[in-house]
Amino acid sequence: MDENRARRVVDALRERGIDAHLARVGVYQFGVRVLLPGGREADWDTDGTAGLEALVMRNGMMVGFVPVIEGSEDFDEQQVVDAIARTDYDQPIARQRTVAPPPAAPLPRVGGVFRRFLDGFRYR
Repeated sequence: MDENRARRVVDALRERGIDAHLARVGVYQFGVRVLLPGGREADWDTDGTAGLEALVMRNGMMVGFVPVIEGSEDFDEQQVVDAIARTDYDQPIARQRTVAPPPAAPLPRVGGVFRRFLDGFRYR
């Protein structure tokens, strides 16, 4: 996933109350990290493939995954946000709910007023 696209998806998820962060997994490799209950985290689209999928990790060990979502290679940013928001992580092989849960209170953007400074002024 492109860095700027990942950043916009993270911002949209945080506006829905989902604790999402920009995942930097390698040199020019970015994705979306969603923090889950029980010390788990879902790393979305960090492998550079076209489809949208995730690994669910706890303490560095894989405890579940989200299989590639059908047709996700053509998703726009809003569809990506909706797909991540609709995911039910309760089973080792996660599934998509038919509707997203109601949005929670919005979370502040990571970095606050120093965000552009911390990120090196690489975006608008």
